[in-house]
Amino acid sequence: MSNSTGWRKWSRRGIEVLVILALFFALRVWQQRDIVTGPAPRLEGILLDGQPFSLAALRGKPVLVHFWATWCAICALEEKSIDALAKHYSVITVAMQSGSDFEVTSHLREKGLAFPVLNDPDGSHANDWGVSAVPASFVIDASGRIRFTEVGFTSGIGLRIRLWVAGFELS
Repeated sequence: MSNSTGWRKWSRRGIEVLVILALFFALRVWQQRDIVTGPAPRLEGILLDGQPFSLAALRGKPVLVHFWATWCAICALEEKSIDALAKHYSVITVAMQSGSDFEVTSHLREKGLAFPVLNDPDGSHANDWGVSAVPASFVIDASGRIRFTEVGFTSGIGLRIRLWVAGFELS
């Protein structure tokens, strides 16, 4: 009898794991429902450091476009990885609905971050890219096409590998 009880216990655990995985994947599909694919949308403006920015000017090499927010706890877990990537790769970050330029700059200073930031106080850039949840990362290849998209936490090594692969893909 104990063998039968053990089997039922493991069967129940297996079903619970499958339900949790189904919910996880359903949430991911819902988060990515409006995310753009194909050619990267236009992205331009003035960075927080006062420099003009245009994604089109970075064509010819892989680029990470990373949407984040100062109020996002998961984004805070990725900040140091994004900062490290920006030292070796083309990275542009978009601070989605995080307040004024002064507030976002203060956040960066407080955290010791130096990655380039395009502020998006009204969410218009995020809307153009179909971003409804942060963090959201897009790896753009040398021809300007979106090759990889991730909504939610992504490791620095995962982003680094995606950038490396995007640098070798043929268009």
